[in-house]
Amino acid sequence: MTELGNRLKEARKEKGISLDDLQEMTKIQKRYLKNIEEGNYDSMPGKFYVRAFIKQYAEAVGLDPETLFEEYESDIPRTEQEEFPEQLSRVQTAKRAAPDTVKMMNVLPRILVVAAIIAILFLLWFIVYKFAGQNTKEKLNSGDSGNVSVQKESIKSAEKVSSGKNTGSSSEKNAAKTPKKPASETKKTAQKLETVSSSGYTTTYKLAGTSQFKLELKANGGRSWVQVKNSDGSTNFQQLLNDGDSRTADLSKQKQVTITVGNTANTEVYINGKKLKYHIPASKEVRQDMIIQFNGPQTE
Repeated sequence: MTELGNRLKEARKEKGISLDDLQEMTKIQKRYLKNIEEGNYDSMPGKFYVRAFIKQYAEAVGLDPETLFEEYESDIPRTEQEEFPEQLSRVQTAKRAAPDTVKMMNVLPRILVVAAIIAILFLLWFIVYKFAGQNTKEKLNSGDSGNVSVQKESIKSAEKVSSGKNTGSSSEKNAAKTPKKPASETKKTAQKLETVSSSGYTTTYKLAGTSQFKLELKANGGRSWVQVKNSDGSTNFQQLLNDGDSRTADLSKQKQVTITVGNTANTEVYINGKKLKYHIPASKEVRQDMIIQFNGPQTE
């Protein structure tokens, strides 16, 4: 067993995660995970996969893969010699095809280009002419009814003036009886969860507009290891959730909470009943840390 494999294995055991659990979290076959712990890289599919599997293993058990790559650079196979012939051949084919395309454009008759421009100008003229004729007809048709509508509006205005004298006093009394709502009732606050910053697999959010901070973590599609830490750094809870399990916590008294999710692809995070959308896609970072700052209700 290499030093790197031993360190990964110890971190896995500290989290209480078995190889079967790790296989479910990372979607990497158990035999490859065991080979990583034993330093048996020869049986792996290739050097590129060795580094990729080590990165996923480290993220799942809460270690920084970049730091491990620097510390154990001599133990991890390098991938400088590995190339992708298929991709290179496609790029070269595209470069060779570009001059041919330019030649075809030069051969294209100029007469067709001029004809296309004339056709476009004719189409624009036809559209403008058609809509202008319709607007003229509508104005002519509506001219006779204009005087009638003006007379009707004058009659209605006169009726309102005459009736306003009789109803003025009663409307003022009703207005006086109607209580005014306090200014505090006119302002409503809405929950806001905004992204403050993001670096690596850590994202900082800010929760505002609410006096409650109720958290729910739910496993959906597989198992996932989760951990929640309070403002003072103490552990609120940590647990391995099986598919369909959920865990809730009332964090309304905390100013800042750190949530660690071992497998974001199979974990849903709800805050006050609203589902959190990961700022970092689960396909990019399997294991993520989410820091949520909470200052209670805020009004504008």
